[in-house]
Amino acid sequence: MEHAKLTQRTMFRLLPVQILLASVGMVNGIVSSLFASNFVGVKAMSAVGLYSPVNLAVVAVTIMLVGGATIICGEHIGRNDPGGVQNIFALDVVVSGIIAIIVTVGHLMFGMIGSFVAIADDPEINSMLAMYVLGQSVSIFPLFVGSQLSAFLSLDNKGKRATVASLVYIVLNFILNYLLVRVLRLEALGLALAPSIGLWVYFLIQVPCFISKDAPMHFTFKGLNWRDSWKIIKIGAPGAAGNAYHAVRGAVVNSLIIASIGTVGISASTAANSFLSLFWIIPDGMLVVSRMMISVSVGEEDRQSLIDVMRTALYNFIPILLVLSFAIMLMAEPLTRLYYRDPSDPVYMMTMMGFRILPLCMPLSIIMTHFSCYWQASDRRIPVHILALLDGVVGTVVFTMLLIGSMGMSGVYLANVLNGLIAPVFVLIYASIYKKGFPKNLDELMAIPKGFGVPVYGRIDLNLQDMESVIGVSSTLQEFCQERGIDRRRAFFASLFLEEMAGNIVKHGFSADKKKHNVRVCIACRPDTLILSLKDDCVPFNIEQRRQMMDQEDVTKNIGIRLVSGVASEMHYQNILGLNVLSIRLNGSTNM
Repeated sequence: MEHAKLTQRTMFRLLPVQILLASVGMVNGIVSSLFASNFVGVKAMSAVGLYSPVNLAVVAVTIMLVGGATIICGEHIGRNDPGGVQNIFALDVVVSGIIAIIVTVGHLMFGMIGSFVAIADDPEINSMLAMYVLGQSVSIFPLFVGSQLSAFLSLDNKGKRATVASLVYIVLNFILNYLLVRVLRLEALGLALAPSIGLWVYFLIQVPCFISKDAPMHFTFKGLNWRDSWKIIKIGAPGAAGNAYHAVRGAVVNSLIIASIGTVGISASTAANSFLSLFWIIPDGMLVVSRMMISVSVGEEDRQSLIDVMRTALYNFIPILLVLSFAIMLMAEPLTRLYYRDPSDPVYMMTMMGFRILPLCMPLSIIMTHFSCYWQASDRRIPVHILALLDGVVGTVVFTMLLIGSMGMSGVYLANVLNGLIAPVFVLIYASIYKKGFPKNLDELMAIPKGFGVPVYGRIDLNLQDMESVIGVSSTLQEFCQERGIDRRRAFFASLFLEEMAGNIVKHGFSADKKKHNVRVCIACRPDTLILSLKDDCVPFNIEQRRQMMDQEDVTKNIGIRLVSGVASEMHYQNILGLNVLSIRLNGSTNM
């Protein structure tokens, strides 16, 4: 649909940055494993592996805070509530900092006494683990707070700064690993200090954007509404719970593999999953982009944009991941040779089957993650938790138990794919129960409440791509107002305003660069209120600043803006995620 193109282009414009941000943790794991295996030894790898559950817990907490804060901030942005945005931002940073300090103290304590704690049977591994944890303590604060800043930079249209920070971190991480591990031979301590120092640089690159008091979001301890901290945790918790469920699932499935197949199955599964983590950053980045768009749409109560986001995920993201999945599956044998070279070894075939089956999980994940995100933003915690439990633990475990006996490791891999089918079935059942009937379109599948936004009969969405389409928008608006009993005075001013503003965007905004643009116009009718909204992806144009400048100009210019400015009940401009969003309300009586 034409009106979905603006949303689609915005999501794909934001996607590369979010994929790059998601790659930070992945690159760290790959580089650390490379240097550990080549320059420190197997025991260092064991120490890193023993720390991995703690790392999962730390990441889960950061995901919870980032998810909860960005969803709430997006809603405040959609409502044009800068005070709410500032409060959530500052509160999130303060809470993240407090938790980071507590976690850092715990790491320091273990780092000092850990060598005397029998975590592993080998005292040398225990000593390496203690040094590794000590080095990781340096990274906790920049990891917690830096993750929050990256998310807010994207919301504040400063994704380039986050991109620079990520690229610097990736390069610096490799250099520091070489210096600390290869040259200075700090072993486990060097493996931890290298990414820790890199994270501090990553953090400090982002900080200047939030220091000035004039910045839309800035650091402060004053006037914080501490009650909102619980709201951040409550909304973000379901996303973090998924990590916990995955940890439980991994432990149970691993025990089933060891009992039925042996440790060779674990080796094969680890090899396939380690490589596929390179590609999981793509659906992870897709989810972050959608989460920002969904939260803003919920705040704006923009029903159509909400549907457009989900349509992009289902009709664009899934096909892209399907193509990627099939490409990986075709490369199964050469990818297996990166890990194992003897085709007669059982682990060789088990690993190759992993590359042939597991990639199909990626496109299926889009349904689970995006509907969970939408339900989170809509404050529907029960279906989020149910789906997270089914997808995170129950489905994979049950299917593995049924298939592992007859199919071996192929059954384990297939169980993961079958688990991905649980989400679409659950979404369909939930929508059918909510709507009391089988969903007939995407609106009904999403189970959008009737009271959300303006019903279809009370609104019209138009897509303008050139001056010819702008000329016809005035008559379309007049007809819409007449059918809904809007008084002539408001209809006249609204038409005048809409035609002039849309014309300015097409005339000046479209020609400002060589990119393709369009303007999405939404006209909505509520009781006693006519709401006009224009969205475009051109260069920023703040009409409120423009109004202040008009007093110095010829009064015969910008007639539409001048007239509507005098009669509009409300007029707001925002630049959200790189989109110009202008909304105006005209109050008055109607015959509706």
